[in-house]
Amino acid sequence: MAPDATPIRALLVDDEPLARERLHELLEAAPTVTVVGAAEDGLEAVEAIRERAPDLVFLDVQMPGKNGIDVIEEIGTGAMPVTVFVTAYDQYAIQAFDLAAVDYLLKPFDDERFEQALRRAREQIANQADEAVSERLLHLLQERDPSLLNEERSKEKQSHDEPYLQRIAVQGRGKARIVPVDDLTHITADGSYAELHTGEDTYVIRERMKTLAARLDPDTFVRVHRSAIVRLDEIEMILRGGGGNYAVRLKGGTRVSVSRSRVDELQDRLGVDVLQRNDADNP
Repeated sequence: MAPDATPIRALLVDDEPLARERLHELLEAAPTVTVVGAAEDGLEAVEAIRERAPDLVFLDVQMPGKNGIDVIEEIGTGAMPVTVFVTAYDQYAIQAFDLAAVDYLLKPFDDERFEQALRRAREQIANQADEAVSERLLHLLQERDPSLLNEERSKEKQSHDEPYLQRIAVQGRGKARIVPVDDLTHITADGSYAELHTGEDTYVIRERMKTLAARLDPDTFVRVHRSAIVRLDEIEMILRGGGGNYAVRLKGGTRVSVSRSRVDELQDRLGVDVLQRNDADNP
């Protein structure tokens, strides 16, 4: 689906009424965008994000009480909708990108700058939608014929022209840290960024999960969620919670969510078919 054709549900979060009104007017004029609500502070923002599940949030950084950064930390970077930070202070721009905001608007901003931010957000949302559709289609096909799972992986390996990643460069100011892929326990998505987790450290790179998944050896890593890749031999337990939610617990104790559409593949890759219930009886 083209980015401009993707329906978008937007939430506005700003403690200034005039700022909310301006964003609302700009979004009303944007095709395929529906404003599903507005919040005046961080507490309202957390509640609105959880209740209304917007695709896009315009999030003010500086608010009394719980600020925009607090909102992201409470929701969780992996669960946050695509986010455009709105701030009157340019020093927050760097922090915005550290928190994986797709863009930021520095007050006062003009219509052209707003359109640029909205265009970036549209592209991000469209990419996520395309990946979600692909996951659902693959799951439906595998339900009809489970052998397609092995065939698909076999084709991927046969057609993989580039060698699998052995090392990943993490760019810093005037330097680049080399992280061996063998040191990775799992990778999580953080907006436009990916977080590389080792046993002791976390490194951030600007890369899409789809690209990383294609460059990692499928015999070693498995994508368990749109926003997570894990090393197979780090998985200690598969967990099943209420409502059909799934997760894996890694050897270091970290829990990573698993998409329902990927549970069968995960069990197949691990060679198991028994799920451990994730409740108070299991530490």
